[in-house]
Amino acid sequence: MTKISINELHERQRGTLPELLGFDIVSATTQSIHAGFDIKPHHLAPNGYLHAASLIMLADTSCGYGCMINLPEGANSFTTIELKSNFLGTAREGRVDCIATPVHLGRTTQVWDATVSAAGKTIALFRCTQMVLWPKT
Repeated sequence: MTKISINELHERQRGTLPELLGFDIVSATTQSIHAGFDIKPHHLAPNGYLHAASLIMLADTSCGYGCMINLPEGANSFTTIELKSNFLGTAREGRVDCIATPVHLGRTTQVWDATVSAAGKTIALFRCTQMVLWPKT
């Protein structure tokens, strides 16, 4: 398992989409990632509500950071190979939070679930499969 601090995760996201969209890690353990962002105009779609891509960024990044923390010893990295989301609600202002938890932590794949909420209500459910990348021999 890789030991990565919250500060290191924030450092790794410099100049990337999560930083540009205000992704903020609240807590990170091997069993859960809690992250979120404060809704800004750039998170909204032209209809004035949260853009689905903003929520996908939040959930996928949360699950990805969880995968990163749980990489098996010797693995190089990971990549998302499948994701699914169900949108149950939306928001226009305030904060959006995400809790990501592992379902399967294998040697070649990891499966993560995430629940995204705003104002105390679940607005999206998310599941992704990550492929663990190993050095070529």
